[in-house]
Amino acid sequence: MLVTRATAPDHEAVYRIEDTASGARGFIAIHSTRLGPAAGGLRMRAYDSEADALEDALRLSRGMTFKNAAAGLPLGGGKAVLMGDPARDKSPALLHAMGRAIDGLEGRYWTAEDMGMTPKDMVTLSEATPFVAGLPGGKFASGDPSPVTAEGVFRGIRIAARHQLGTSDLGGLSVAVQGLGHVGMHLCQLLADAGVGLWISDLDLKRVAEAVNRFRAVATDGANLLEAPVEIFVPCAIGGVLNKTTIPKLTAGIVAGAANNQLSEDADAARLAARNVLYVPDFVLNAGGIINVAAEILRVDDRARFVADKLSVLETTLDGILREAARKNVPPAALAEAIVARVLLSSAA
Repeated sequence: MLVTRATAPDHEAVYRIEDTASGARGFIAIHSTRLGPAAGGLRMRAYDSEADALEDALRLSRGMTFKNAAAGLPLGGGKAVLMGDPARDKSPALLHAMGRAIDGLEGRYWTAEDMGMTPKDMVTLSEATPFVAGLPGGKFASGDPSPVTAEGVFRGIRIAARHQLGTSDLGGLSVAVQGLGHVGMHLCQLLADAGVGLWISDLDLKRVAEAVNRFRAVATDGANLLEAPVEIFVPCAIGGVLNKTTIPKLTAGIVAGAANNQLSEDADAARLAARNVLYVPDFVLNAGGIINVAAEILRVDDRARFVADKLSVLETTLDGILREAARKNVPPAALAEAIVARVLLSSAA
């Protein structure tokens, strides 16, 4: 297996992984270990090129630094990506190869489940390295983080609705959910239980059919979903969905979802604010999953209480960010990043 060191702006370390025997190709990006060991999931996607895979790893690892800091966790930010179709190319040998690469970092980076991965895959990874969380069994096992991520996003949506719409009661509202993976489907259930009318889209037509059947959702394609007559748009798929082309099409007055890196560029936060769209910073809103995983990494005895306490703190943090952003008339994303930057700076003092 070939592990080569690369450089990237603002990152502590980046590693390119290539294993001829298993076909594994990918990257491990460590953005920061200022607050503790870098933590962030392992993602597998059919990237168009190595450059795209590297860019995703860099953006996601930076986002994990911000997410962990916003959640008050003693963890830094990192991310690993594997190139390939998880339905076709994933194998024990491939996961073992990535596990060996992670193990070689000697605890500077902890991985967990992300897009294209399952708790079962984490078990396979753990056969090659102990620096894996999100395991389905064991004394500190945290299991699938998706339900906790969904719970955190749901709570954040209620907070955003109170700020933007004057009510935290979601009953009767219409919500568009883009992406019906583990988190998206759990979130649809929470929203449906709250009396929300759902519009949904996903590339997997089986998932779409399931959501239509379970939640009486209205199905549409991803492009038309932006223009659906809804109050809230919830991106739960890949990043970069909010940009100078898509933002003018939005009908929703709130954007609050589980996807990482929803903004294509920093200027998109101002574009949303100019249209009076309340954008809830993704790295604050979707931190439930890493909170759940952190309990395993930190070997917390009472995981349930740890997660409940951290989710409550996260609600308070998000409420404060939205209130202060409104008072100062600045985009919430800019304010949230400034808060995290202060946390990181104080840790270096």
